[in-house]
Formats: sequence, C-alpha cells, structure tokens
Amino acid sequence: MSTQVTGGRRTIVVMAVVAVVCLGAGVLLSRLIVSPGSAAADAAPPTAGPITVPVESRVVANELVIRGDIGYDDPVALRVETGDLGGPAVVTGQVPVVGAEIGPASVALEIVGRPVIVLPGDLPTYRSLRAGVSGPDVRQLKAALAALGIDAGSPDSDAYDAATAAGVRALYQRVGYEPPSAGEELQDAAAAARDGVRSAQDALSAAQRELAGAAAGPLQSVIIGLDTSVTVAEATLAQEQARCAAPTEESPCSPIAVLEAQGALAQARAARAEAGNPADTGAQRAAVASAQSQLTSAREDQAEAQAATLTPLPASEIVFVPSLPRRVDVVKATRGGTITGEFMSVSGATIQITGSATRADAELLTVGTVGSITLDDQELPVTVAVVKDSTATPAPPDGQTEGEEPKEPTEPKGDRRTVIFTLGNLTQEQVLALQNTNVRVRVPVSSTEGEVLAVPLAALTAGPGGESRVELAGSGGKASSLVTVTTGLAADGYVEIVGSETPLTAGDLVVVGVTSTDDEPTADTEADE
Repeated sequence: MSTQVTGGRRTIVVMAVVAVVCLGAGVLLSRLIVSPGSAAADAAPPTAGPITVPVESRVVANELVIRGDIGYDDPVALRVETGDLGGPAVVTGQVPVVGAEIGPASVALEIVGRPVIVLPGDLPTYRSLRAGVSGPDVRQLKAALAALGIDAGSPDSDAYDAATAAGVRALYQRVGYEPPSAGEELQDAAAAARDGVRSAQDALSAAQRELAGAAAGPLQSVIIGLDTSVTVAEATLAQEQARCAAPTEESPCSPIAVLEAQGALAQARAARAEAGNPADTGAQRAAVASAQSQLTSAREDQAEAQAATLTPLPASEIVFVPSLPRRVDVVKATRGGTITGEFMSVSGATIQITGSATRADAELLTVGTVGSITLDDQELPVTVAVVKDSTATPAPPDGQTEGEEPKEPTEPKGDRRTVIFTLGNLTQEQVLALQNTNVRVRVPVSSTEGEVLAVPLAALTAGPGGESRVELAGSGGKASSLVTVTTGLAADGYVEIVGSETPLTAGDLVVVGVTSTDDEPTADTEADE
C-alpha cells in the first residue's frame, strides 16, 4: 500500500518538472522567433524629434594654450680679456660650481692670483681703465660702484679721475684683494717729477731774491756819503770863489782851483742824482718770469705723472654682466688650466618659461596676465613677463640647404612672437622637476565675472535681421518657440546669454538639433545659417 503511494508522488513531481521546463522553453522561443509584423516595425526609421540641452549657469572663459620650455632666463657667456697679462692666463682658484649664484662684486674666477670681479652692466669690457681715459665704460663703472654704495665721483662725468680710482680701491678691499698697481716705472717717473718741481721752486726763489735786491737801490750809507761829497764840493767851490773875490798875498786867487772846484761839485751832484733814480731791474724780472714758467711746467709734469700712478682697473680683472644675480650653468675653466676668452656661461637666477605664439594670439596677452601650468596634478601660477618678436631663425626643412630660401614658408615672416612667463615661488623639488622640460601653459584671455547663463553655440540660430535666437523647447505637449537673445562672451563651445526676449533660467531646455530618419542626430538646419 505504502509502495503505491510513494510511486504516485514521484510521478507527480516528474510531471511538474517537465511542465516547468516546457514553460521556460516556450518563453525562450517566443523571444527568439520574431513575427513578420514585428520585424517590419523594428526596421522602420524612428520618428524625428528635437535634441535638447539645458540652459546652464556657468563661467564662460576663453583661454590660450601655449607650449613652452622651462629654463633660467637670459643666458650670457662670460669672457675675460687676457691680452694685458703678458703671459698665459692660468686659473689659480675661485672656480665656481654649476648652480652657484654670482652677484655684484662676486669673484667669478681667479687668474694668476688676481680676481675677475663681476659688476652689473650692459657694455662688455673692452679696455683697461685708468686716469686720463673717458667714455661710456667709465660711466658704467661709476654707476656699478654707486649701486654697491661706493663713491666713485660724479656720475655725470665719464672721466676716470682720482675719485674713480679711490672707488676702485674700495671695491678691491671689499672682495679681499690688493688693488692693482700702476707699476714701478710710473712710480719712478712720479718721483722724478716731484724732484723737478723742487728744483724749479729753488730757481724761482733765487731769481726773486735778485730782483728784490736790484729794486731796493743803493744802501743808505752810500746815499749819505754822496750827500757829504756834494756838501764838501760846494764848500770848496765857495772858498775858492771867496779867495778870488778878495785875494791876498797869503791866499791869492787861483782860477784853476775855481774850475777844479766847480768840476768836483758837478761830479758829486751827478753821482747823487744817479743814486736817486729807480734801478733798472729788467734783467732780474726776466729771470723771475723764466723761473715761474719752468715751475708751472714742472708742476704739470708732476700732475700727469702722479695721475698715471692712480689705481687702474685692468681689463683682465673685471667682467660686466647685464642684470644680477646670475646662476652658473657651464664652467669651462679648471684650476691649473689656462683660458682664453669665454670661461663660463650664466643665466638669470629666476626660472622662466619661454614659448611661442602667433601674432594674433600674442596680441591677446599683456604683461601681468596670469596663467597656469600643471605639475603632478597641481596647478602652478605663471605670469606673462615679456611679449616680443621672435628673433630665432628656424631650422631649414629636410632637404633644404642652410641659407637657402624656403620654397613654401609655413608662416609669414614676423608672424610669431616669443612669450616669456615667470613662475611664482617654487620649492627646490618643483624646480628640479620642471627644469629643462616642455610644459603646456593655459592663459585665460577673457572670462565672465562669475557664473552666467550660457548655452552651447549649436543652440544659436540667426533670425531674418541677423539677430541671435534660441529655440526654447515646449513642455506639456506645447510647441517650441524661438526666443531672441543678446549674447556675450563665447568660449570653449559655449556662449553667454546676456539678455533674452523671454526670460530664461538655468534648466530650461533649448534645441540644439533634431534626430534624423537615418538614426543619426543632426544639428538644426538654422544653426548653420
């Protein structure tokens, strides 16, 4: 009895399983088998309809993208004039390492024990400076010393004078080296000139004494003696005349004695008159004038010789560099080696980006415009520092000889501009990561002030009068409508909506195209008008 019941239950279970399997197979077959009517319906093109996008509230910004190389600004090759050394220019010390910074009054190198001092200036060294020379290089030296706080004389004068030489001595004291010497020959010449001045002064003093003696005339005792002679002669003549007026036997008249007395008186009076006349000092005065002329000439010679001994500035001990400080990039000098000409290459201590832009794009950039670059997913600010004409000559295309005119120039001459960007404060790690790399610089050239209503450019159409319009999609079965709008800045595929005939709000749907019967969406035909 129980066996029959168990067998019946098994039969029921088997029948249920079979029924489920058949049901599943039927469902599967119904999906795989398509009726002719359904196939035709599926093959028919979809009904054409509008493609809409929402009006957005967003910032509309236009930006330029420029590729640029990162490096240090304004590389300059330093050279030293070694012609005045009189021998090989042996490097004896002060050799800098790459990456070192040199500034005003730095010692860039030491040659034969003497420094090569760096000073700011655009005019390169082309001669030694010493007393008596003048020119723009002297004026540049004075300006450089003044920038260091060293007095070098009047900045308006381009003459190398004693004040300039004193400034040079102060410069050498600052860098820790003995000032240059004018040389023993010039020192000896200055000493000889000083001796010549002393000799001329002695000769002038002697001539002046002789003139003073001649101008003083006879001594007073001589004058008294002459006066006495006149008096005696007068008395003698009077006595002889009285004897002749009343002659006696004891004193007879003697005409000869009268004549002799008259002659003696005349002679005495003449001598006294001559002693009272001014002395003739012409010869003595001529001697004094000659001595004065010789002294003046000797003093001029001394001034010239003394000026020649003022501290000079040898061309081999100075190098002028436009703008300082600088970073050492390449060092060609080694201690113990010799150099001729260029010995070091330096660049600005500020890292910069140098890029190129078309003339039209460059006109959108002004000094001070801020952009950005990306380093390790971090945006770093950059600033436009210089926009200038490109001066580099492009390499000739393949197959073209250097100097040959290009057959088909890709750009008009002068159509490119060089754009230099400066970077903000960077960490040392960032500097090392950026150096000698090529980066993409993004520079916003125009932007709305904050978020504004904007639609894709494809949503704009042109009206009969050239006005801009958008097609506002209908809602709740209503038809779409054309709305005249006033547009603003357009950038990055969007255009700002400044005003509209019918108020628009963010989220409103506008038509940008329609779905074609070829299953491909197409822009509204009016968008191309």
